Amino acid sequence: MSANKRSFKDRRDGTYVGDLDGMHVIMAHLLPRRTACETFLSEQIDITKILAYLEQKNSASAIKYTLFHVVTAAAAKMLVLRPKLNRFISGRRYYQRQEVSLAFVVKRQFSDGGDEGLLVLPYPAEGTLDSLAEQVVAEANKNRKGEIGESMDAVNTLAHLPRFLLAFIVFILRILDFYGKVPGFLTSGDPNYATLFVSNLGSIKLNAGYHHLNDWGTNSLFLTVGEKHLATFYNNEGEPELRPALNIGFTLDERLADGYYYSRSLKLFKYLLQHPQLLELPAQEEVSYDN
Repeated sequence: MSANKRSFKDRRDGTYVGDLDGMHVIMAHLLPRRTACETFLSEQIDITKILAYLEQKNSASAIKYTLFHVVTAAAAKMLVLRPKLNRFISGRRYYQRQEVSLAFVVKRQFSDGGDEGLLVLPYPAEGTLDSLAEQVVAEANKNRKGEIGESMDAVNTLAHLPRFLLAFIVFILRILDFYGKVPGFLTSGDPNYATLFVSNLGSIKLNAGYHHLNDWGTNSLFLTVGEKHLATFYNNEGEPELRPALNIGFTLDERLADGYYYSRSLKLFKYLLQHPQLLELPAQEEVSYDN
């Protein structure tokens, strides 16, 4: 299939992937539920270099760059350079997304009764840490002012329907979801249709941990970011040192790629965190991370 010719199997949000080995094709039928195919990966990252980088960058910037911005930009660059991570399985078929998208939950007020808003942002191949931080800050400020999207308006309307009617509508939506036909005004702002769902647990003083995927939508990669803390690392002489650290957790759909591909992807992610200046370059620019 040429780059310009679409297959009848394509979806609005993804291109059908047909060049798969038999094992992966069968897996989508034997294990059709995303939540039954979760793999959780956790890492503790030495953030000494990131903190030094942020101190220098924030000294000459009107925007306050944070650890969260750096971690999210590193994950986004990884997604651009490792395209199998930007796939999903729906209707027992594999699809390659049309774009990288990042989803967040925005707490409008840090209180028990504070509302939460949802934020979904596209991340282009030419995206950088700077463009991401500017976009996140601007959209988060809008969200905290109560400017919700079309999808949240629709969800709030559905939530007020009688239970039997809501159950029937959800039943229809699940059928549409199977075939990739859910209306765009419902999927555009839904984080369950984003490439990567990021949860900044450190902002509410929690550690990173496992978070499940969902069988609704197409999201197949969830990232949790914990609170900054001190941890023991060993220097080149084998001596223990206390350094600032950050725990992160990835929950992913194991059907999308093999273990070697995921291992290489995580290696790239950790390399970017140790060389945050690389995040100022366009995401599509290749990185040599084998040495």
